[in-house]
Amino acid sequence: MELLRVSSEKKIILRNLMELYQYDMSQFEDESDNDVNEYGLFDYKYLDHYWTEDGRHPFFVMVSGKLAGFVLVREITVSDDLPKFSIAEFFILRKYRRQGIGKEVAYKTFEKFKGIWSVSWLEKNSLAKTFWTRTISEYSEGEYSEITYAGNPAVEFNS
Repeated sequence: MELLRVSSEKKIILRNLMELYQYDMSQFEDESDNDVNEYGLFDYKYLDHYWTEDGRHPFFVMVSGKLAGFVLVREITVSDDLPKFSIAEFFILRKYRRQGIGKEVAYKTFEKFKGIWSVSWLEKNSLAKTFWTRTISEYSEGEYSEITYAGNPAVEFNS
């Protein structure tokens, strides 16, 4: 498994994967929060920001040379000591789930961006809660705090 930074030339590929991700996530959101537009697309509104704003980092997840998902990292604040990061979006294609790939992606991402992390999920998404709390508990050796971030349950820890 490897993480490859998404170039602006490959943005359309990420946009396509984002549609699959948003379709999967739509079951956990309130009805009005994630409807398709008049073209039948979810159209992730922050995608272009990953190439126009500092502190945003898009990566493809590659497994044996094939696209297996993506992770979007966002720097949310900077303190004098440590930067603070967030997993803005995290997606592993269903074909690659339950193989340890998501955990490996998370660990590599945390190692790539050292600092304070806040990782949140939608409250209705119990699978995400299980994945993130287990993964972060193992990664941080139990050194994390449960918090609320942007109205959603989250965990905070240091990498």
